[in-house]
Amino acid sequence: MTNAAVEPALPAPPAATAEAATAEAIAFFAARLRFQTDVSDVRGALDAGDPGFVLVDSRAEAGWRQAHVPGAVHLPLADIPSRAGSLLDPAVPVVTYCWGPGCNGATRAALALSQLGYQAKEMLGGVEYWIREGFPVEGAAGTERRPADPLTAPLGSAACAC
Repeated sequence: MTNAAVEPALPAPPAATAEAATAEAIAFFAARLRFQTDVSDVRGALDAGDPGFVLVDSRAEAGWRQAHVPGAVHLPLADIPSRAGSLLDPAVPVVTYCWGPGCNGATRAALALSQLGYQAKEMLGGVEYWIREGFPVEGAAGTERRPADPLTAPLGSAACAC
């Protein structure tokens, strides 16, 4: 018997996806859209008036004080089990966010709220991409807005139009 390492099979290149996987792909991408949204869509819904959801910032107090989305409810991840019932209406969907794409706090918050019976979505990009797309935040210095980062949002436009 040899001690040769068994190499794992590499995934097929994108163009080699089997036709049978199409239904699986449709289910996967439809599920992502049911459970995730992005900062541009959230901003558009908030600007329209009654968005039909409550935006939840799941970061700790220091992050909330530094900068948060105007109108968001502050509900740190650790407090969800004890405080969600007093802050959120179970009949109103929630959208969670945290720091950014390198953080899974919004995913954890959406899971915790789902386990309590709330309809939850995760806002991809978090407060980082909210700021990078040029949307306003509230913090210790009041409300501020930075110019949009041209690597994340089209200049001169309120939405990515994708």
